[in-house]
Amino acid sequence: MLSFEYILKAIEEAIHQLRFDDSPQSLFDPIVYTLSEGGKRLRPAFVLMACNLYRDDIECAMSSALGVEMFHNFTLLHDDLMDEAEKRRNQPTVHVKWDRNTAVLSGDAMLIVAYRLIGQTPSSSLRPVLDLFTQTALEICEGQQFDMEFERRDDVTEEEYMEMIRLKTAVLLACSLKMGALIGGAPVHDAEVLYRFGIHIGLAFQLQDDMLDVYGDTSTFGKNIGGDILCDKKTFLSVLMYQLATDEQKTRIAHYRKENASAYTANEKISVITSIYDELKLRERTQSWIKYHYDLAWSELARLSVNQGRCQELLRVCSLLIDRAK
Repeated sequence: MLSFEYILKAIEEAIHQLRFDDSPQSLFDPIVYTLSEGGKRLRPAFVLMACNLYRDDIECAMSSALGVEMFHNFTLLHDDLMDEAEKRRNQPTVHVKWDRNTAVLSGDAMLIVAYRLIGQTPSSSLRPVLDLFTQTALEICEGQQFDMEFERRDDVTEEEYMEMIRLKTAVLLACSLKMGALIGGAPVHDAEVLYRFGIHIGLAFQLQDDMLDVYGDTSTFGKNIGGDILCDKKTFLSVLMYQLATDEQKTRIAHYRKENASAYTANEKISVITSIYDELKLRERTQSWIKYHYDLAWSELARLSVNQGRCQELLRVCSLLIDRAK
């Protein structure tokens, strides 16, 4: 099995070799800018690692891996536009560095390029890979729509939130693993097992992200602590807070809504909402759900037909992912 670090290096080299020489260059410059900002490259790595479970040569899956990474960055570009975010990975977002229209059009171009890259999948697995990717892309749009609608609701249930993050976050991780398995020639059973594994890892990943926004270390998290609290973004913790808060706590919460921003400082709001999370023991509850999905992921991986020794690198990476502080 190839190491995660080796695979990441191969991905970076392949991204660097992508060429966007067509005109107008102003359409493609934001694409190069977005891809050069870095990121975990987790999704393309999952494509290649899943392929590597079934064959030693992973070059046959590289184009699809790049397509998945292109698509992921397209979703981030458009998410930033819809959220009016000014920074991504500590750099100006595309609509800030250029303008909104450029962000829309360059994002659209990224989606098309993603399909072109995935279309280079070997013919033996092209049809199921394209079907999987198309279904996943649509589900991510559904998840984004739910996320936007939830911003206007205080009655979002735990079940609704989990379904939203399954669609918005988990399905692309699951798709990446299943795609790599299909290209690698895995049995259908194994491809489905890896998909379910990816769903549980994706859910645990997002719950961890929600928790780190409140309880993470600013020096390692890569974002300002409390950002989700300041913009009233729905997270697992905030959804539980609205469900479980006492009348007294609800009164405190109401005072710190975004529309009342002139009445309080940012640090004050973060402190008060975090104290309510602590009173309701939401950190511990979130950690319990992270462990639940992590354990389910592990139990799925044990169902694979391949020698479990070949799974050790994937297990190691996912352990690092769940234990991460950023």
